Amino acid sequence: MAEVQKPIVVMKRYEMKYILSPEQTAYFKEKVKGHMQIDKFGLTSIASLYYDTPNYRLIRTSIEKPPFKEKIRLRSYGLATESSPVFLELKRKAYGIVYKRRVQSTIPLVKKFFDGEGDICAGGQINKEITTFRDHYKELAPACLIIYDRVAYFEPGGDLRLTIDHNPRYRTENLTLTHSMEGESLLPEGYTILEVKVQQAVPLWLSAILAEGKIYKGSFSKYGTAYKMHLQKLRSY
Repeated sequence: MAEVQKPIVVMKRYEMKYILSPEQTAYFKEKVKGHMQIDKFGLTSIASLYYDTPNYRLIRTSIEKPPFKEKIRLRSYGLATESSPVFLELKRKAYGIVYKRRVQSTIPLVKKFFDGEGDICAGGQINKEITTFRDHYKELAPACLIIYDRVAYFEPGGDLRLTIDHNPRYRTENLTLTHSMEGESLLPEGYTILEVKVQQAVPLWLSAILAEGKIYKGSFSKYGTAYKMHLQKLRSY
């Protein structure tokens, strides 16, 4: 495969999730002003195509909440084309710490990779990890598409990052990043997903905002929720 520009990013951090009502979302956005800044991209529609085995081994393991779990997904920012940049991400979580390996590519190159035709990028440790993952699970194919509209915040001079995901949705048909950004809702109307991402401890000012707003940490997996909703639909037929 051809080498791409800046193909690899490695991330290691703690991630905490919170489900916010419409009122809590408005409250939180107001309270973080002065502490955080919205990044230059503003509101961005993101699509993540999750790959899994024919019997959904990866997500079935994940929803059992083991101390170690892993997923692989292909992400685009906005509706993708065959030639636009997409990002293949291997995401692992071990004892509360999230590790992410990320490779920039294109849809045709990623398809060749999952068909077993070569590496995903030009060698190195990250290439080895992603290729080993593919070869271990075998028969990985698109299983679920997760879409949401994200506003990302950063802390000037710090490592704290916040994201608020509006209108999270999913689909299990038309599993391509080039079709549309439509899907079925994962949450009630107006509810959002807040993610707090930090390499060290959560700052006291943020803990105070969360406590005052009665915003409590929970466990929420977009893919896991979509999988359960899909099973419920199948059982109702």
